[in-house]
Amino acid sequence: MGTANHELQTDIHAVGIIGGGQLAAMTAPFAKQFGVEFVVQTPNFDDPAAPLGTDVVLGAIADLAATDKLSDRVQVITFENEFIDLAGLQQLADRGVCFRPSLAALAPLLDKYDQRCYLQKIGLPVPSFGLLNPETVGAIATQFGFPVVLKARRHGYDGRGTFIVESETEMQQLWQNLGQPELLVEKFIPFERELAVMAARSVKGEMVVYPVVETQQQEQVCRRVIAPANVSAIVVQQTQTAAETLLNALDVVGIFGIELFLTQDGQILVNEIAPRTHNSGHYTLDACNVSQFEMHLRAVMGQPLPQPKLQCSGAVMVNLLGYEDSTSDYAEVRAAIAARPQTFVHWYNKTAARPGRKLGHATTLLTSKNQAETEAIAAQIETLWYGQTSN
Repeated sequence: MGTANHELQTDIHAVGIIGGGQLAAMTAPFAKQFGVEFVVQTPNFDDPAAPLGTDVVLGAIADLAATDKLSDRVQVITFENEFIDLAGLQQLADRGVCFRPSLAALAPLLDKYDQRCYLQKIGLPVPSFGLLNPETVGAIATQFGFPVVLKARRHGYDGRGTFIVESETEMQQLWQNLGQPELLVEKFIPFERELAVMAARSVKGEMVVYPVVETQQQEQVCRRVIAPANVSAIVVQQTQTAAETLLNALDVVGIFGIELFLTQDGQILVNEIAPRTHNSGHYTLDACNVSQFEMHLRAVMGQPLPQPKLQCSGAVMVNLLGYEDSTSDYAEVRAAIAARPQTFVHWYNKTAARPGRKLGHATTLLTSKNQAETEAIAAQIETLWYGQTSN
């Protein structure tokens, strides 16, 4: 090892990734396309990416010994999620292990309160925020009012660790039930819609930004992504500028997902940062000339980044979420969805379904930008998937 994170590497023949879920699984085919070995560190041999990697290092995400083994087999290591042991990985970085994005780029983002502080520091607009702890709990109502949003500082995803509380009584009860941890608290934003954008930055500092998309959430879990978002050119420019500001400030190498609120008066507020490939970019697999997964791999391998473009009028991506406890592969339903015009189903090959779990996604390429037609297509896919359930 011993290669600096930002040195251009032309001899990469093996890339490692910490995490073996669907994001890693959707990256693996592009490693094969580039002719490089793809080595996955993951806890189980039946995790989605494990059968697709040419090698597997068995170990939990924060297992430093497993990452040490991974580093012996690859020239660069990247990440599928943020559940890492940053201090432990720093020991490897100090020995010359190449992480992309760098640990310095990840450090301000892993804790959601720290992330908010960093975004504010570099001048990006964010909702009003603070901490819920024994010293501040009595002032929350005065400072923020209700409803208010509470978030776990680490390890929250897909709505887990995020709570919207309507009153001081509800907040106190929830906080007691959680064991009174210190939480991020932020002002509830009655947004007009939610937006997201994927942006990538290369070793040489070149930047590319994908189209701004609309995300539609239910119970803090993404249900749909519509590309491109039906927003003004000013909003698009503000969103792209925010993405560029963030990636340049952090000296990022790789792709990041940026989630935002569009307020009712037309302003953007940065909600959360995903320092990796992201669910809001899945549409790029079928709708763009370069998918987010290929772009990320190009960046971490030190290759030039092509300009991403939609190859159709637009696209709608529908997450296929679990709605029951089951071991079914839902083959007939998937086939019915895939039979729809210009529709592509990506199945994650997870061994078990449970309510809210992301099992796959379906993307339909659109021939127009009619919002009503787009919503109708998404609803039809959801009807096929959920059937007569309450979802």
